[in-house]
Amino acid sequence: MAYVPHTPYLGLPPIASTIAAPAAGALPLGRGSPGPFLGDIITAQDPVYGVGEFIYLLGVVGTVVGSLVTFDGANAGTPTWQTALAPSTANLNAPLAVAMSANVAGQYGWYQLFGSAVVATNGTLAAAGAPVYLAGTGQVTSTQAAGKQVVNARSETATGTPAAGLAVVKINYPFAQGQIT
Repeated sequence: MAYVPHTPYLGLPPIASTIAAPAAGALPLGRGSPGPFLGDIITAQDPVYGVGEFIYLLGVVGTVVGSLVTFDGANAGTPTWQTALAPSTANLNAPLAVAMSANVAGQYGWYQLFGSAVVATNGTLAAAGAPVYLAGTGQVTSTQAAGKQVVNARSETATGTPAAGLAVVKINYPFAQGQIT
């Protein structure tokens, strides 16, 4: 994936990059330092996957390219913008995003919120148009499970396209709300 940012902003790290935490005494991430603010959202375009929107977040252990994560920052108080691998929990009530690189603990990177996203699966995502459900450890499935449907997400390809263990899913600010009946 070769996303090129549309957002006019100097010093943006590439979409598929992983940024190490700043050294002790260095400037914090944000304006005037190398890298965007945590929580910044930009638009970028890829020649294959089209236009997408991405948010800059703090990674967590076990993240791989395509991991589905929840993140802090949408709630009141002091957001940390910390991610967590999306669990297979019913009625999770959390915003979701897709990791664009292996941003593990203490590292920063971009996570996709909108567009055609390459997402990790548990090996059972059906072909185009299927609803998407939480499968645990940052993966999705098309196997229906009560309260685990990902709202604003639909499969575009089955597992294996574009690579083993991955599939393309159309997302529009996905949310782990549970099934709507």
